[in-house]
Amino acid sequence: MFLDYFALGLLCFVAVFLFYGIIAIHDIPYEIAKTRNHPHQDAIHYAGWVSLFTLHAIWPFLWIWATLWREDRGWGFTKIQNEQNELHHEILRLTEQVEYLTEKVAQLEVMQAHQHKGDR
Repeated sequence: MFLDYFALGLLCFVAVFLFYGIIAIHDIPYEIAKTRNHPHQDAIHYAGWVSLFTLHAIWPFLWIWATLWREDRGWGFTKIQNEQNELHHEILRLTEQVEYLTEKVAQLEVMQAHQHKGDR
């Protein structure tokens, strides 16, 4: 009789442990987002609860989403944006240079046309 009650108690303990363990596991992406001061903390937390109903199908994506943000560098695109700004300024400079050279060529063509008229 003791073993029956022990087995029942162990079964209840394991069920409760698994229940709360799954809830604790679903909260890991939110905890990561909270420690990183992620701007989408609440969305990650709510999506974690939704992932309980989808049998944690979206949980790996929440983990990735939570770890993408770092407070010191944000999403990590500032370097790319700086490079794009530098390229934009370089393109503007080259465009101005092409316009200047086009004007010079036009002036030279006009001067050459005047010389040919004078030679005739």
